[in-house]
Amino acid sequence: MPSPLTPVITVFERSPDRGRGLARDMRVRWALEEVGQAYEVRLVSFSAMKEPAHRALHPFGQIPTYEEGTLALFESGAIVFHIAERHAGLLPDDANARARAITWMFAALNTVEPPILDLQTTRFLERDRTWYEERLPLVENRIRGRLGELADRLGNADWLDGAFSVGDLVMVTVLLRLRASGLLDEYPNLSAYVARGEARPAYKRAFAAQLAVFTGQPATS
Repeated sequence: MPSPLTPVITVFERSPDRGRGLARDMRVRWALEEVGQAYEVRLVSFSAMKEPAHRALHPFGQIPTYEEGTLALFESGAIVFHIAERHAGLLPDDANARARAITWMFAALNTVEPPILDLQTTRFLERDRTWYEERLPLVENRIRGRLGELADRLGNADWLDGAFSVGDLVMVTVLLRLRASGLLDEYPNLSAYVARGEARPAYKRAFAAQLAVFTGQPATS
């Protein structure tokens, strides 16, 4: 049993992404690994997510949730922010740099991710609609607009604002959703940026842990 202060996160019992690191618990796992915080996982089925016990933690019946003692949180961005505030390693010490890192985290979730999620909805749920062929290029071009702006800002830098921060962690997890679409390949500096995130030891540990849930095999470091 976990100690009362060991965080517990909920994750898909059978993830739709088949363990490819796209489920939103990935960014929470990665944040915990970056700061060196041990955690426990509780697997939740799709039906259990809609039951009262889980809705008491997440009113919208989704994952992940985060429990630490008497504290219960939902929404992956809020959870990652909480982890970054409680532990050293994801937020700069300088107040202005700290504010910029938080800004990039919100930019990832509020500006970059919405059109990417729209693309996923279009491709998987609207393919049989008569207007699909007309809508798809519009959605893809909205994404290209955001990626172009982000690529211009990143330039030749390794990270968005100096050292790696919570802003980069969230942004990388958002951009990873584009890998299968091929759109990310149109921006070499963004592809290299994502690859740097994936190369971090903490990311690799988090990915292995998430994949292990799908495969049923224990994660190895």
